[in-house]
Amino acid sequence: MQIYPAIDLRGGQVVRLKEGDPNRQTVFSANPVETAQRWIDQGATWLHVVNLDGAFAEANSNGAILEALARLDVKVQFGGGLRQLSDVQQAFDRGAARVVLGTVAVEQPEVVAEAVARWGAERVCIALDAKHGKVATHGWQQASDHTPVELGRQMVEQGVRHALYTDVSRDGGLAGVNIDATVTLARETGLAVIASGGVSSAGEIERLAASGVVAGAVIGMALYEGRLTLMEALAAAGGINAR
Repeated sequence: MQIYPAIDLRGGQVVRLKEGDPNRQTVFSANPVETAQRWIDQGATWLHVVNLDGAFAEANSNGAILEALARLDVKVQFGGGLRQLSDVQQAFDRGAARVVLGTVAVEQPEVVAEAVARWGAERVCIALDAKHGKVATHGWQQASDHTPVELGRQMVEQGVRHALYTDVSRDGGLAGVNIDATVTLARETGLAVIASGGVSSAGEIERLAASGVVAGAVIGMALYEGRLTLMEALAAAGGINAR
């Protein structure tokens, strides 16, 4: 199971938001590259990087930061505000190894299908972010009519293999990841699901790994607040972080 330290970018800084609320923000660093290097030094082979400015349709694309992170010895999974194929192309041009598509998967599923056809299923991940049981879009500010399982099955038909699942109510709050919903989504869709939102302990990671169907976990606040070390997370995941 892959472990992805989270680097959420807003205004060029590393931040975390409580439940995705832009007004409940904590700044952890003004130097994203330094932060990334810290996780790499502790064993990270992937980073999960979110351009919150893009997700909230704010001006800053954080493109230069993506380029700098991609030059490090790590693979970058990058999302936030990628709403059309040109955005995806730009992310890959700047060094992303995989993109995460959220809002566009709901509003223009054909764009996801084209992205998979053009760049391959390994380089495309969809975000199935749940708010009150429905997939949330536009930086989690709007709700769709789809459940994660419904949208996940539709995306499988478009050739998608990877999905990121976040229970928005738990994100940034150290309340514990929604293990049952994550495992159910993986089993019901066959997607390689990456757990996100509220991961707070090695025990939760062990339970996700023991399910045999969860492909990874994104860890943010627990690492930044020192509740969990990256080495502990890697060990709980089985110590396997293939490059």
